[in-house]
Amino acid sequence: MRVAVIGGGISGLAVSAALARVGVRADVYEQAPALAEIGAGIQVSPNGARLLHRLGLADALGRVAVQPSAIEVRRWNDDVPLAVTPLGDACVRMYGVPYYTLHRADLHNTLLSLVDRVSLGKQCVGVTRAADGVTVSFADGTSVEADVVLGADGIRSTVRQHLLDDRPRFAGHAIFRGLVPAAEVPHENKVLIRMGPGQHCVSYPISAGRLVSFAASSPAAESHGESWTSRASTSEVLGAYDGWHPDVQRLLSATDEVSVYLLHDREAVPSWGTGRIMLIGDAAHPMLPFGAQGASQGIEDAVAVAAALAGATPATAPAALRRYEAVRRARITDVHAFIQANERNHHVDDTEAAGRDEHMAADFGLRQREWLFAYDAESAVRTPSAA
Repeated sequence: MRVAVIGGGISGLAVSAALARVGVRADVYEQAPALAEIGAGIQVSPNGARLLHRLGLADALGRVAVQPSAIEVRRWNDDVPLAVTPLGDACVRMYGVPYYTLHRADLHNTLLSLVDRVSLGKQCVGVTRAADGVTVSFADGTSVEADVVLGADGIRSTVRQHLLDDRPRFAGHAIFRGLVPAAEVPHENKVLIRMGPGQHCVSYPISAGRLVSFAASSPAAESHGESWTSRASTSEVLGAYDGWHPDVQRLLSATDEVSVYLLHDREAVPSWGTGRIMLIGDAAHPMLPFGAQGASQGIEDAVAVAAALAGATPATAPAALRRYEAVRRARITDVHAFIQANERNHHVDDTEAAGRDEHMAADFGLRQREWLFAYDAESAVRTPSAA
C-alpha cells in the first residue's frame, strides 16, 4: 500500500515513522526547499512522550529535552504560587514516561532521524480522488499516485481546501515568543504559568537547560498582517506586561529577538476526510496553546492512524481510516473542551480570580491529569473500547 504524506512538520514526520514501524510504506512531500523547522519551545506531555518512546526516541529526547520538576501556576503581579502539578520522577512513576520541554527544532530533528523518504520543494496544489486511489499534484508540474493521502500540512492545509469549505478563525489573541540564554536569566526547572487579567505568560527551560523559552499572550486585533507572525520589539512585549512581577519583565526584556504570532483555530467539522484522504494534526483540528497539547495530539494522530492502517490493504484502507477518525474525534472533543476551559480560566480578571484559584488548587494535581496523560492512542485505535 502506498501512502502519501503531505507536510514534513512534526505530524508528518511522526506519521511516516509510525507507518514504517508497522510495515507500511510512506512518502513525505514537503513544500519547503529545505527542512529547517524553526520556532521556540514546545511541551510534550506523557500521552505524546509514550508514543515517541515507542518509536525509539527515548535516548535522543534524553539528550536534547528537559524533564521539568513541576508545572506551577503563579499570580501575575506578586508571583504567589496558586497551583502545582508535580512532574519529574513522580510523573515517570505514575505514567511510565516523562513530561518533556524542548525546542521545536530538536523534536523535529529527532523525528527526521527516523524518516528517509522525504521529497522537498513539493507544494501540493491538487488532490484528485478516484475509486481506487488518489492523485496528488504539485506546483512543479509533477504528480504522484497513492492509495491513501494523509494531509499533515498544518492549519492552512491545502489538502483540507480540497475537502472542506472553511477558513482559519482568528482567536483574538497574540503570542509573543522568545528564547533567552539560561545563564542570563536563571529559571527554575519548572513550567511556570503566570496568570493575569486577559493574558498569561508561560516559560520553561529547553535545549538541555541551555535556553529558556517564553510565550506571553496578549489580547489582539488582526493587525500584524496576513503572515500571522512577525517580529516584535522588546518595548512592545514589555508594554503588554506593564505592572507584572519583575521576574516576568526581566525575562521578557532579556532578548531583542521576539516574534509575535496571531492565534487561529478552526470550527469543528463533521469529518476530517473522505474515502482515501484523511487530515491529521493541525490540518484536522488546530488547537490554541492553552493546554500545551498541539504537539502531543499530532503525535497521537500519527501513531493512531498508523495503527489503523497496519495490516490494511488498498481495498480496506477507507474502512481503516473511518475507524481511526471515529476514535480520534472522541479524544479530540475531550481535549478541545480542556483547552477552552483553560482559555477562560487563564485570563479571568482579579474580581473572579479567587474562585478560579480555589478550584485550580484542587484540580491541578498529577492524578487529576490521568484522563490526559495516561491515554494510549495506539491502543485506543486497535481496541476502540479502550478509548
